[in-house]
Amino acid sequence: MPNRVYKKVELVGSSQEGIEDAIRNAVSTASATLEHLDWFEVVEVRGHIRDGAVDHYQVVIKVGFRIEK
Repeated sequence: MPNRVYKKVELVGSSQEGIEDAIRNAVSTASATLEHLDWFEVVEVRGHIRDGAVDHYQVVIKVGFRIEK
């Protein structure tokens, strides 16, 4: 495997459906403008409560993408 260089960007995805959907929303939106996305890591999970129930989820992720020459 050749030597590679990566850059990490922090994103916050949200969803009313759940944590996995919030991650997918962040990754799919980022992939529209960032090329060579290779991985993500979950940094933080939080949510919003309304009227005593979970209203939506927020997930902070870092995505890594290759820097190409």
